Amino acid sequence: MLDTANKAVVRRYYDEVLNQRKVDVLDQIAVEDYVEHDPFPGQGNGLADLKARVAALQHMFNPLRFTVEDVIAEGDKVVARNTVTGTHQGEFMGVGPTGKSVTYNEIFIFRFADGLVVETWGVVDVYAQMKQIGVIPA
Repeated sequence: MLDTANKAVVRRYYDEVLNQRKVDVLDQIAVEDYVEHDPFPGQGNGLADLKARVAALQHMFNPLRFTVEDVIAEGDKVVARNTVTGTHQGEFMGVGPTGKSVTYNEIFIFRFADGLVVETWGVVDVYAQMKQIGVIPA
């Protein structure tokens, strides 16, 4: 049952927070001292930084859409594999907006305590992002 509840929280994160842009939902699904093991350069941890990271990502690749491909749970962890699409509309890794469309993959591991996300680890295909916005030759 816990696996099912935690998976529902992860799906809610992608659906409501990322796709529907309801950043305040994070107050209901993550702890105040949340830890992101792979934050954007210059960003730290905590709920406020998570909200800032989500807002920045939504600005960088707008419109931004996450399609959840797989959700797997075991114990206190949930893994989500996603396909992400967007249009490069804001500065990303020092690169100004190009207006180019991107599609990339990512995998995130969410750790839960008492039904809330306490930390995540992520692997994002930044190479595909950089190639599609023209930083790396095709």
